[in-house]
Amino acid sequence: MTRRWLRAFGVVAAVELVGVAFDLTAVQWLAKPLLAPLLLAYLWSVRRRVDPVAVGLVFATAGDVALLVPGRTAFLVGMGCFLGTQLCFLTAFLRRRRPPVPAVVAYLALWAVANALLWGALGPLRLPVLGYSLALSLMAAAAAGVSRRAAIGGALFLGSDLLIGLGAAGVTLPGQGLLVMATYIAALLLLTTAWASPEVG
Repeated sequence: MTRRWLRAFGVVAAVELVGVAFDLTAVQWLAKPLLAPLLLAYLWSVRRRVDPVAVGLVFATAGDVALLVPGRTAFLVGMGCFLGTQLCFLTAFLRRRRPPVPAVVAYLALWAVANALLWGALGPLRLPVLGYSLALSLMAAAAAGVSRRAAIGGALFLGSDLLIGLGAAGVTLPGQGLLVMATYIAALLLLTTAWASPEVG
């Protein structure tokens, strides 16, 4: 039964990516809100308890729904929800193991450089992005102390949100939306399965 949740997640993820690739709003509304709940069901089937990662997936579900709604207000609500996700993940990972110092230094340096480069283009989003991106960077650094899989997941989460930040600053890249969603999906999958791993406990 446990693996069925991951197979269902794979199907829904594929549907979501098709929806993003072809700009099918109805498909995205159908698939995106199911991504984190399916991983939550998987995590519950393995661990049978509520922990900060599980709560973080609940926040991610709310954030995914908010970000489907156009407009700055919905964007800020979504960012607030994902701030909850990052803080929950950070709490869980720090309880597990202290993050490697090089990872903390590297991610904080990246946070400082990215915010410095985007500062002038973000306008009223500057302070919300500054705070959110700090929590995200600390989460990614903490994930590096959990396992290699979690470290990759944390890096992908940061990369996905960096692409969103570029979009908010008016910088667009070919296939940006699809890349954002693909890296986000991979990040959630890697972080959740890493946390559910027997080695992490």
